[in-house]
Amino acid sequence: MLNWRSHWFRAGAGIVLTGVFASVAAAGTCLAPPRPFVPSDPNAAREYADLIRQDFELYIREIQSYFLCLEVERTRAFEEAREVSEEYGRFLAVTHD
Repeated sequence: MLNWRSHWFRAGAGIVLTGVFASVAAAGTCLAPPRPFVPSDPNAAREYADLIRQDFELYIREIQSYFLCLEVERTRAFEEAREVSEEYGRFLAVTHD
């Protein structure tokens, strides 16, 4: 079972990194959360059921934050595109192109 333990250790490290990535998302980069891992071995799935359940619950919370981040970024990008379009119009008027 060392194999599974090392996987869950890496998963725990991933959770810590997810917190770091969440702060990056707040800075303007939306990163999708990793999909929860479910072992194909039913015995392993039962043995790690609590951890797997926690992974799914964390994913559901994080995907909601991800969707919100995407919507905020979409709104920001549309506003920026509108402003750039207006600036380009003013540029064309000044240069008579």
